[in-house]
Amino acid sequence: MSSQKPTVQPGSAGRKQHISRDDIIDAALKLLGPNRSVSTLSLREVAREAGMAPNSFYRHFRDMDELAVALIDLAGASLRQIIGEARQRARSEHSVVQSCTDAFMARLHADDPLLHIFLREGTVGSAAFKQAVERQLNFFEDELRLDLISLASVKKTGLYEPALTAKAITRLVFAMGATALDLPPEQHQEFNRQIVVMVRMVISGTQVLAKGQADNAAVQG
Repeated sequence: MSSQKPTVQPGSAGRKQHISRDDIIDAALKLLGPNRSVSTLSLREVAREAGMAPNSFYRHFRDMDELAVALIDLAGASLRQIIGEARQRARSEHSVVQSCTDAFMARLHADDPLLHIFLREGTVGSAAFKQAVERQLNFFEDELRLDLISLASVKKTGLYEPALTAKAITRLVFAMGATALDLPPEQHQEFNRQIVVMVRMVISGTQVLAKGQADNAAVQG
């Protein structure tokens, strides 16, 4: 009887033979948490979590930066879908603000790793991460701009610089969301209320400015 040990084939010892791009993304998400940034992940630990050889990582991503950007894009798309559904359910300006804020904060308080990535990487990540976050924020702003124009048209309230108004609201909510990550649960309700009030202040301000602009145009005309 031969005492020679069997040859270990690729994919054994805990490694999978076939790893997809989604498998790597799922592995990275499992390693992340409220206090863990994408920028702290190493290629080797992601590969280990995915059950693959480190060199196999490069079949799907050029480097860790490309993986991080993919995670940020996924986070942005996921959140836009959630907030978009909240906007569709809302039937008035008041409920749009409340519904969208509630949807955003619900995902935040559910410890959604994708949202955590999105909020943290815009401030602590690399230049590539920050550019990816900025791109996603621009998507949010453009969608909100169209909603604000539609609401202003229906309610005849006027809207001053729609793109800038949308940017002010988007940046406010995401900045406040980043702050909310570290708040204890007992402060969540009050913090949500404050965000809603702030957003309504921005909307009221843009309506006042639009009215002033219209009044000036009428006088000059």
